[in-house]
Amino acid sequence: MSLLSEIEKGTRSAAMKKKIIGFYLYNQSATLPDLAKELNISVPTATKFVTEMLDDGYIISYGKMETAEGRPPTLYGLNPESGYFIGVDIKKFSINFALMNLIGGIIETRMGVECQLENTPEGLEILCNHIRDFLEAISIDKSKILNIGINISGRVNPESGFSFSQFNFEERPLAEILTERIGVEVSIDNDTRAMTYGEMVKGVVKGEKDIIFINLSWGLGSGLIFDGKLYKGKSGFSGEFGHFGVFDNERICHCGKRGCLETEVSGEALYRELLRCVHEGKQSILSDRIQHDEASLTLLDIIDATNKEDLLCIELTEEIGQKLGRYLASLINLLNPELVVIGGVLAQTGDYILQPIKSAVRKYSLNLVNKDSAIVLSKLQDKAGVVGACMLARCKMFDCDKS
Repeated sequence: MSLLSEIEKGTRSAAMKKKIIGFYLYNQSATLPDLAKELNISVPTATKFVTEMLDDGYIISYGKMETAEGRPPTLYGLNPESGYFIGVDIKKFSINFALMNLIGGIIETRMGVECQLENTPEGLEILCNHIRDFLEAISIDKSKILNIGINISGRVNPESGFSFSQFNFEERPLAEILTERIGVEVSIDNDTRAMTYGEMVKGVVKGEKDIIFINLSWGLGSGLIFDGKLYKGKSGFSGEFGHFGVFDNERICHCGKRGCLETEVSGEALYRELLRCVHEGKQSILSDRIQHDEASLTLLDIIDATNKEDLLCIELTEEIGQKLGRYLASLINLLNPELVVIGGVLAQTGDYILQPIKSAVRKYSLNLVNKDSAIVLSKLQDKAGVVGACMLARCKMFDCDKS
């Protein structure tokens, strides 16, 4: 019986093998006595399971460990090619894909596949078609794909597999529906939480345990890490920073409420304000395009113009940074994090967004608390979500977030 079949049936053997894989995910290589001690099992029991997993190809021998005396023990570790995970990161106007091996190496990426998914049954089928296309394009044994992790914006419960903001058309979990349609086990999570996790395990985080991640993209979200663990909340709905009701602007947010932070602090707000300013006669290197072909303008075009020192785009970006910093200061006062990571599409403007954020945080946060919190840009940038999706898919498979 394959490991996947054992896991599906929930056998005791599968539970132990998942623990063994989890151990080697964190320890790279180790001897049988070390494995036995960590899992609180006998060396003969550890030997039995490792022998079976050697035969199945999940574990390989790393050779003898060098010792000063006595018979050198054998080191064992995971076979990187024994299993794979796919990450799917859904953006406002595109989808990113990545293929990751068992030990966390990104084998292949396909970024920026153009697609604007409507929240309809047809939109869900289009998503499935794009995933099937990626599956067809990759040159690995499809039976070795252990899980596909999909990032979805809004309220997502990763434990139950339900999405409550997107593609919520049936009484069944969305993860279950996607698994049926694609033919590979699927797990889902909130997009910002996946970005947060990606940044924690592969990005700018270097040992910090208490972190706020800000996703400043078309919308605004946050991810939280407490004591080195991703914080999800009771039902997976944590991190809705963008829906703090702070403005009296009477502008309706996409959540249906008025005056949310996201209505003035987001890529959508930047896009809207640039159009307004240009139509009022202010000048930008994008003015002609907006006047003649407004529909073709993208948020990435505005970011590119900002980085080319367009004064109007810089001014609007800085205004958003200042507003974000003011309310981020309240989060910092509340949570006292070691690190704040600014990610999402607008993070690609670099210091144009970062410096006004820092300035406002200094102005509105408590001095002692502010001194504890470094504020930095995302290292993974546009890959944070898709890397996080892969890593969370692996976590779902091997319960590594519970270890």
